[in-house]
Amino acid sequence: MMNSIPCMIMRGGTSRGPFLRMSDLPDDEPARAEILISLMGSGHALQIDGIGGGDPLTSKVAIVERSSHPDADVDYLFAQVDVLNRRVDFNPNCGNMLSAVGPYAIESGLVEPQPDYTLVRVRNLNTQRLIECHVPTDAGQVRYDGDTRISGVPGSSAAIQLSFLDIVGTKTSGLLPTGQAADTIDGVTVSCLDAATPIIMIDARELGLSGRETPLELDSDSDLLKRLERIRRHAGELMGLGDVSDSVLPKPVLASPAEDAERTLCTRYFVPHRCHKAIAVTGAIAVASAVSVPGTVANRIAIDAGQLKAGDLKAAVSLEHPSGFIDLQVEHRDGDPGDIARASLIRTARKIMSGTLFYALPDPTLPGTPSSRPGPD
Repeated sequence: MMNSIPCMIMRGGTSRGPFLRMSDLPDDEPARAEILISLMGSGHALQIDGIGGGDPLTSKVAIVERSSHPDADVDYLFAQVDVLNRRVDFNPNCGNMLSAVGPYAIESGLVEPQPDYTLVRVRNLNTQRLIECHVPTDAGQVRYDGDTRISGVPGSSAAIQLSFLDIVGTKTSGLLPTGQAADTIDGVTVSCLDAATPIIMIDARELGLSGRETPLELDSDSDLLKRLERIRRHAGELMGLGDVSDSVLPKPVLASPAEDAERTLCTRYFVPHRCHKAIAVTGAIAVASAVSVPGTVANRIAIDAGQLKAGDLKAAVSLEHPSGFIDLQVEHRDGDPGDIARASLIRTARKIMSGTLFYALPDPTLPGTPSSRPGPD
């Protein structure tokens, strides 16, 4: 039996997916997961029976609704829908999809547009954190055209500034959830951090890599992927996340010296079992936050490469990734590298389609029903 739901498909940063109203979905999380799986066509490599693109970056869903929080205009729940398996992870956040939440809120009438720029205050339900989105608007409409280019996206668009507030300890006990800037797992030095999202940073050279390998090269290295997964699972336990074998968090990040003298570090970000073709916004924030924390993998590489002096704070951080680079601003309170007031960056977004999506729910008596993984919040 076919069902339908209002939908707007949008590109947010380097990701793309459907934007839905929370009020159009069931409150029951497993039932909600069933709908998202059907919409995306998961369980097939091409997601041929849905709108997913056969890639984790295009198998994402943003669920938005008016917020009851006094400091937020809208709530945003992110869902990562597995491509090959019938399951949904509501645990992580996605900063790229977040880039389009402000425009969607205005397009949907949840926020009234203002002249020039409209501030949309977003509460992310995955992390219970607040983000300020500065959306360009003109004559009562979102302005998408502009000359801002971001790596990993063709063409140019209007700039949207995102400022992430209170980013430390989104899923764990703090910025350094193991209590140390560096730990040893599986014979390599790692830094476990939680700023906007939990990550494990590893110096690529300790794994016998240059750090500039392409995503295809890294994805083709089965031994590397198996080792990263061992490290990730062990790190999850150390970070207080428990058994993470069925979760996408924490995310592994390989770091190395930047090739361009104007950049701070070179990164390869995993999601978590495939290398991202660029880098996630939340992952970039975590790496940028780690640069100034003494003893972390990021801090050591930046100091050794002459990008930072020991004991200094670095507000402006530029990270190389497979598609180019991303620039961030990190604000620290009172000169404390562990006390981060906010992290800001520029993204772009575009409205692609507005209309009605159709989906069919599976027969509950048949095998292969979906599973959802709610986050701890």
